[in-house]
Formats: sequence, structure tokens, C-alpha cells
Amino acid sequence: MLGNVGFTEILLIAVIGLILFGPKKLPEIGRTAGRMVREFRQAAQGLMDTGSEPERKEATRPEAKLRSGRLSD
Repeated sequence: MLGNVGFTEILLIAVIGLILFGPKKLPEIGRTAGRMVREFRQAAQGLMDTGSEPERKEATRPEAKLRSGRLSD
């Protein structure tokens, strides 16, 4: 996602943040943004891990499709 952001772009964002928020408020904003990103990633990972591995494997086996009546899958 951020693979194509270069040093100059990051420096520009930092300078704009410094001008807008000042040097005293900037670390607090950075910590808050870091927490938000971490919580978002944990929530996304939780959504991806909703099904357990054995359930996913059984759902792809042909016998499971026969039992559930999903022959066209």
C-alpha cells in the first residue's frame, strides 16, 4: 500500500504536520494514529480468521459438497 511513497513525500507530510499541529502535539497525534492502524489491522485479521481451518478444509472436500447438496460448486 505504501510501497511507492518516497522519502520526499514522507518529509513533506511531516513538515505539513509540524506546521499544522506544532512540535508538542505531533507525538500525541502519531501515537493515536498508530493505535488506530493497529486496531484496524487486528479487526481485519479477526474477520479473516472467522472460519477455522478444519471447517474450510471440509467445505472444499467433495463429500461435504455431496452432503450439503451443492453439487454444482
